[in-house]
Amino acid sequence: MQNEMNEQSTNQSQPMFMEPPKVISTKDALYIADMLTWNLVAMKKAHFFASQCQDAEIAQEIEKVCKMHQRHYERILPHLENTQSQQTLQ
Repeated sequence: MQNEMNEQSTNQSQPMFMEPPKVISTKDALYIADMLTWNLVAMKKAHFFASQCQDAEIAQEIEKVCKMHQRHYERILPHLENTQSQQTLQ
């Protein structure tokens, strides 16, 4: 009985996509916007804390964190820009 339930639940699961969809849903676009905000805030905080740090080594490491969040922001941004241009075309 339990094996039948497990088989049914795996058969009813969502299909796996081999490549991302061409269109991003509104919910996904909002989540991407949230990710941008999180990375921007983390980047600003890291930059502020690095500027306040007395130890140069620690300040340098915190600046690395700042740059990491900036790279993440820059990698996420095109996904949201593509979504906005698609919505404009529709």
